[in-house]
Amino acid sequence: MRKILFSLILLFSLILGIVFIIKPGETDSEKLSDLKSKIGKRIKPTTDHSKLEQLQKNFQTPQEVTAACISCHTEAPKQVMKSNHWNWEREEYIKGRGIVSIGKKNAINNFCIGVEGNEKSCAKCHIGFGVTDKMNGYTDSTNIDCLVCHDNSDTYIKGNELGGFPKPGIDLGVIARSAGKPTRSNCGVCHFFGGGGNNVKHGDLEKSMFNPTKEIDVHMATDGTDMRCSDCHVTESHNMLGKIYSLSSMNRDRSECEQCHTETPHTEEILNEHTLKVACQTCHIPVYAKVNSTKTEWDWSTAGKLKDGKPFEEDDEFGNHTYLSIKGSFKWGKNLVPDYIWFDGTADHYLLGDTVSDISKPLILNTLNGSYKEKDSKIIPVKIHKARQPYDDVTKMLIQPKLFSDTTGEGAFWKDYDWVRASEVGMKDVDLPFSGNIKFIDTEMYWPVNHMVSPSDKSLQCIQCHTRNDSRLKI
Repeated sequence: MRKILFSLILLFSLILGIVFIIKPGETDSEKLSDLKSKIGKRIKPTTDHSKLEQLQKNFQTPQEVTAACISCHTEAPKQVMKSNHWNWEREEYIKGRGIVSIGKKNAINNFCIGVEGNEKSCAKCHIGFGVTDKMNGYTDSTNIDCLVCHDNSDTYIKGNELGGFPKPGIDLGVIARSAGKPTRSNCGVCHFFGGGGNNVKHGDLEKSMFNPTKEIDVHMATDGTDMRCSDCHVTESHNMLGKIYSLSSMNRDRSECEQCHTETPHTEEILNEHTLKVACQTCHIPVYAKVNSTKTEWDWSTAGKLKDGKPFEEDDEFGNHTYLSIKGSFKWGKNLVPDYIWFDGTADHYLLGDTVSDISKPLILNTLNGSYKEKDSKIIPVKIHKARQPYDDVTKMLIQPKLFSDTTGEGAFWKDYDWVRASEVGMKDVDLPFSGNIKFIDTEMYWPVNHMVSPSDKSLQCIQCHTRNDSRLKI
């Protein structure tokens, strides 16, 4: 009798356990509804800038607009001038290096290579005015560009190669009177077009994200949750969460899915267990570059060719440049499956002046650290951008060439098409030696894929990873 009773109790316990496990939890649509409600409760503006007396004038210069802004927003200049967007660098700890200053000023990339000496061109995506080749203008608060982040008229445009100044002819008064909280447009005009064009760098950030559908991105979809960039990249005192790993080395101040979704977002426990070692993005971003192509390869060694003494370009059927005399040859991809790596949130970088001992394999310019054995490591999706770029085989350093100038004869490659001269001037600008020898070596950069999150029914299925053949996780 006791055995029968024990068996019945055990059976009843098992049934309860099974019921508990398979009991339907909160559905995806319910979660999305809660999230949408939360996002919809944004703080409403308490100021109508169109009614402010200080803005009722025709502004002749953008600095006049900034002066009017800071007459009310008195603490904003101090905050902005301490921010990464303003300084283009910050102090970070890198294992093996210690505490170093790292940013666009000294980190080499494999797109347009480097900022130093080319600031007047690069400053189109800087939040300031009057940036010169020595980054002058950093101490004058009226050189802060308030409008690039706070224009709500969608008419503010930075000028090409004007050191950060706006395009001539725009109505600064109308734009100033439309000022408000940053929108996707404010963020996107820089972050969607980095590297010289739409979707060149990231692969998951491009102009389709100005007005995406759910199929493109479930979070930012205008027919869905309609989130702004600042809903995830939360900002305090003009410093925001989220650090791009082309320039960041530390696992801090990150913007994470868990901010809203928690660390156990699934009703199935087996899926929640996966989050210990698999990042949310790995399953929920099965492809990137969904609408427009992204650049996958850049070969600087072919740059400099001319036709009838003039630079030329060649394009593919989508209008993507496949060759530019000033930049070389390119390859592009669309609807790409990410590569996957282990990542613990920390990184190392190639900085100006570093030497390269082994050029038999590609040099990784931003090594993302991690392994299965490390507690904080997770599998993440990445875009790997490959390039061939100039290298001095005597000093063993990557070359930062002078690329931009207003006129010919100053050594800028985009004007004179002379690699030796451009390298000599460029390396002198950064106070580094140049032997006169130029070779081209293979490099790679790793760009974590965090956007273009697919609807849940389009996320990865078990068999796409848990299979002996053609698994996504051949890492």
